[in-house]
Order: sequence, then structure tokens, then C-alpha cells
Amino acid sequence: MSTTTENTDLHLSHLDEDGKVQMVDVSHKSATSRSATARSVVRLSPAAYQLLSAQHNAKGEVLNTARVAGVLAAKRCAELIPMCHSLPLDFVGIDFESDASAGTIAVLATCRTRYTTGVEMEAMMACSVAALTIYDMCKAADKGIVIEQTRLLEKTGGKSGTWTASA
Repeated sequence: MSTTTENTDLHLSHLDEDGKVQMVDVSHKSATSRSATARSVVRLSPAAYQLLSAQHNAKGEVLNTARVAGVLAAKRCAELIPMCHSLPLDFVGIDFESDASAGTIAVLATCRTRYTTGVEMEAMMACSVAALTIYDMCKAADKGIVIEQTRLLEKTGGKSGTWTASA
């Protein structure tokens, strides 16, 4: 992991000094450009991956549906994660990387805003729900599909600057 600034004041921001849950007060922060990219990997059986790839338009339909689900999830993140702020999203993009030899589809979600708090949770929510949508649409062929390696890849903006995950 690399950062442009080191945080020497490590604490759980959603707990107050008494250890009670709280929403972080961002009212004093300035709006800045912020972005986050997250990734999930969907691992299908060889038979399910082959079926998805072989059927006419099936892969495109599954991935397009997952893309829409991911965008909707990012927009509704604050409804599901209790201490998330509702924030205006300027952009949500969902991309996919298929690896036929591994039988995987990687979901990449990028969110951007100009606001007083970051969009990491929105990116994580987007890639998670897009991955779950792939599972839902393929589970008839393989109930053993695995969603794995959901993680933040990069965030930019805000007080803490740029953070990039190590490989």
C-alpha cells in the first residue's frame, strides 16, 4: 500500500471518544474531487463459464445487467451502510475483465464525486452488487460460483490524498 500522506492519528472514525457509533461530521470539510476504484472477482466453474460465453449474447446481457445493478448500488449505498453519507455521484463506471483460462470475470467499479467525503464505499458496493448479479444470472448453471477478492484498489482526493493497494 502506498499513500501520499501517512496517517499518524489512527482511529475508528465512526466511533466517538466513548466508543459509541456515530456518523462522521463532514460539515467543516471543503468539497474536493474524489475518486475510488474497487474490484471483485467472480470465479465460475469451467462448464458455467463456457455456457455463459457460448450462448448468443448471453455474456453481453449478463454483464450489461450487472453494470446497471452496480450503478444503482453505488447510488443507494447510504441506504444500506448505516454510517455512509448520502453524496452526489458525478460518475459511476463498471468494467469487466474476462479470463477464460481461469474462468473468472473481474468487476471493476470506479466512482467519482466532488464532495466533502470519499466514495470508497460506493465503489465497493458497486462492484459487490455487480458481482452478485453475475452470480444470480449464472446460478442455474453453477451454484458454487465464488465471489472473491473484493477490495479497494485506489482512492484519490480528500485530506488523506492518494492511496493505492499493493499488488
